[in-house]
Amino acid sequence: MSDLKLIIISGLSGAGKTLAMRVFEDHGYFCVDNLPPALIPTFIELCSHSMKRISKIALVIDIRGGGFFDNLFESLKEITDLGYDYEILFLEASDEVLIKRYKESRRRHPLAQEGRIVEGIASERQIMSRLREEADYIIDTSNKKPAELKEEITLRFIEKEKEERLLINLVSFGYKHGIPLDADLIFDVRFIPNPYYIDDLRPYSGKEQEVKDFVMKWPESRQFLKKLLDMVEYLLPFYIREGKSQLVIGIGCTGGKHRSVAFTDELAAMLKANGHRVTVDHRDIDKDRG
Repeated sequence: MSDLKLIIISGLSGAGKTLAMRVFEDHGYFCVDNLPPALIPTFIELCSHSMKRISKIALVIDIRGGGFFDNLFESLKEITDLGYDYEILFLEASDEVLIKRYKESRRRHPLAQEGRIVEGIASERQIMSRLREEADYIIDTSNKKPAELKEEITLRFIEKEKEERLLINLVSFGYKHGIPLDADLIFDVRFIPNPYYIDDLRPYSGKEQEVKDFVMKWPESRQFLKKLLDMVEYLLPFYIREGKSQLVIGIGCTGGKHRSVAFTDELAAMLKANGHRVTVDHRDIDKDRG
C-alpha cells in the first residue's frame, strides 16, 4: 500500500463537514470540497506523483455532486486496486438539529430546493445509508459544539498520526432510548439514587455541579467509580494487544440526563489524568426527561 494518507469526509448536509475539512486543512492536509467521485482516482495519482509530493489529502464528498455521487464506490474500489488506502469519516445529526441549523442559516437543503427540509433530510439519509455502513468513523454532531467536534476529529485522526494510542470513547445514554449499538462495554448506573425525583435537581443535567454532588455523594457511587476505573485500566492493555484503535464504553441510566452523565464525566476526567486519549458523547442529555 502507498503511504499517502487519504480521508474521505462525508455525511449529512448541515452535520459539520465544512468544519471537519478546516480541521484537516489546519493540520497540513490538502483539502478539496465537492470533488466529483469519478475524478478521485486521477486526482490521487496526480497528487502522489507531483513534484512537490502531497502526502495527506482530505476530500469532502456528498450529495451535492448529484448523479456523480453514484460513481463513488466504483472510484473507491479503483483507488484500492491502485494500492491506496483510505478512511471514511461520516458526520450526522438528528433531524431536529439539522432542521434547526438550516432554519438558522436560511440555506436550502440540496435535496429540498422546492420542498420541505424534513423531506430532503429523509431522502439524503436513504442515499447516504450505504456510505454510512462503510464508514470507519461515525460522529453524531447533534450535541457537539464546534470546539468539541474539532477536538474529537483531532483526537481520532491528527493525534493518531503522532502516536498510536487507543482512543476511549465514553458515551452516556438512557436505557429508555436504547443502548449504543457500537459499544464494546456497557455499564448500568441505575442502582444509584435518581436525581430526577428531587424537584430542585430534575431540570438540570449531570453536568451541573449540584447534580454531580448528589450522584457522587453515595458510598456506592464512589466505590463503583473506583472499581470501574480499575477495570478499564486492567482491560486496556488487552484491547491494545488485540489491535483495537478505539474502545467505546457506554454508561447508562434511565433517561441519560443525570446519573450516566455525571459518571461519564467523572470517569473521563480520571482517564485523562492517567494519560489516555478520551472523547465524551452525552447522547441523550437533551432528550425527553425521565
